[in-house]
Amino acid sequence: MELGLYGIIAVAVIVAVAAFSKRLGIAAPIILVVVGVALSYLPGVPDIEVPHEIILDGLLPPILYAAAVAVPVMDFRRNLAPIAGLSVALVVVTAFATGTLLFFLLPDLNYAAAVALGAIISPPDAVAATSIGRRLGLPPRLLTLLEGEGLVNDATALVLLRSAVAAAAGGLASPWAGVADFLYAAALAIVIGIVAGIVTVWVRSKLSDPVLDTALSLAVPFVAFTPAEYIGASGILAVVVAGLYTGHAAPRAFSPQSRISDRINWRTIQFLLENGVFLLIGLEIRTLIEDADPEVFSVEASFGIGLLATVVLIVIRYLWVGPLIVALRLRERHAERTTYRALLALYYFRAHPSRTKREARMRNRLERDYGRRRGDLEQQRQERIDWRGGIVLGWAGMRGVVTLAAAQSLPEDTPYRPQLILIAFTVAVASIVLQGGTLPWLIRVLGVQGVDAREDRREIAELLETLSNAGIEELERVVSESDRPYDPDVVERARQSTFLRTEAAWERVDRGRNEVDTPHRLFRELRLTIVAAERQKMLELRALGNHPSRILAEAQALLDLEETRLQRRPGAH
Repeated sequence: MELGLYGIIAVAVIVAVAAFSKRLGIAAPIILVVVGVALSYLPGVPDIEVPHEIILDGLLPPILYAAAVAVPVMDFRRNLAPIAGLSVALVVVTAFATGTLLFFLLPDLNYAAAVALGAIISPPDAVAATSIGRRLGLPPRLLTLLEGEGLVNDATALVLLRSAVAAAAGGLASPWAGVADFLYAAALAIVIGIVAGIVTVWVRSKLSDPVLDTALSLAVPFVAFTPAEYIGASGILAVVVAGLYTGHAAPRAFSPQSRISDRINWRTIQFLLENGVFLLIGLEIRTLIEDADPEVFSVEASFGIGLLATVVLIVIRYLWVGPLIVALRLRERHAERTTYRALLALYYFRAHPSRTKREARMRNRLERDYGRRRGDLEQQRQERIDWRGGIVLGWAGMRGVVTLAAAQSLPEDTPYRPQLILIAFTVAVASIVLQGGTLPWLIRVLGVQGVDAREDRREIAELLETLSNAGIEELERVVSESDRPYDPDVVERARQSTFLRTEAAWERVDRGRNEVDTPHRLFRELRLTIVAAERQKMLELRALGNHPSRILAEAQALLDLEETRLQRRPGAH
């Protein structure tokens, strides 16, 4: 009864704060942390301490899977180098730098345990940053970097934490053993994630019932997470890889009803779990303060070290982001040179007709390579991150979910354990409130502009025109090659995408007619033919990379809605 009551209160608070935060202009995670702290000090509220296994093993996999499914693989691939720099290299550097600081500040703490705490506070949580960025219209590439970093850095930090804890307990023979453990966990997780994604996508593609498909999708994060953790790999990275594969394969493998259901259900799950964890951060503060023994190390000193670590984290991040922005500009220049060389090679093959099958295959490969490189270059130019975007990227490094759970996973015999947990929570709360609270102001002051809504409308119109042309060509081919007597009026209705629901209703009333001959049936078949051709053209354009992923996602959603509307409902006539 008590758990059910707490759950109802938590959901009510989360929904109310989310609705209120939109009017206030403040990200919901920030308000939830503050509300959680206030609620924890109300009379009658019990001490709250959630076991870290519930968050790390139960909540984090679906949270990251929901985020990974929504990240376009095309954008992730284009920004793989900067994402890897932020989510792997920066996390490792930050863990050792802050670990060294804590090692000197806490005399009884060995270096490996200090690095373990550094790994706990090193991964930024991109939930609050991306929610603010989407509302204020940050550039898509900046959001992609934040989302990609938030997906992978958790895996890096947790694997590093595991190695540091093992080293502190004497379980690693040398630093090279820690490096080998890290590489083993990452490589095996990628393999398991890909296998889990392929298997679950194949199974789900055989299900025609969206309810069954959605029910199975809820198990996918744990299908990837559980075996990876069992054999010592990174379960979190396996979940991310499985999510990226599933999101990329969904347009080709799943029905439109399943895709629409997936989007709604996983957005709801992500909303409740992410915001619920931020509420827990605030609720647990009182318990953490009471657990800290002032005779060992005072609460005030723990807060002070946490604030100092927050400053150090911000400085380290800016020292990393500055050269990263320069590297992105150099990478764009390199892309310009490689695209120009690909164009020259293509011109040569176009000027010299192919005489053998090998030369024809080479020309086709060059065509695809040039199209992909040109698409990448155009997107880099349109979504270039300048120094203002670099300032926003540096300030968006807020800590959150993983810091909350990983801090409580420290072994019980770790020196200063309650104080270390309090330090980690101080870093999380301070970064969420300070950086998250001022990020909207910083974005407005710097004048960082996101996408041009008018330009997006123009581009989606151009894309839909291209898809429609492909659909009309398929319609004309089917009509011309078919022996069936298509009524010209029906063909024109399909061409103009005019659909009358009332006519379909009257046709269902007249069940004595052979439905194959009804205009509604023929119209539906023709429209489905057009939509299928349009979807195939969209997949081809996605492979070329000539359109932004947000434009392709919007086109896919429109096709899903139309295909769902046209397909026969079970039991309909």
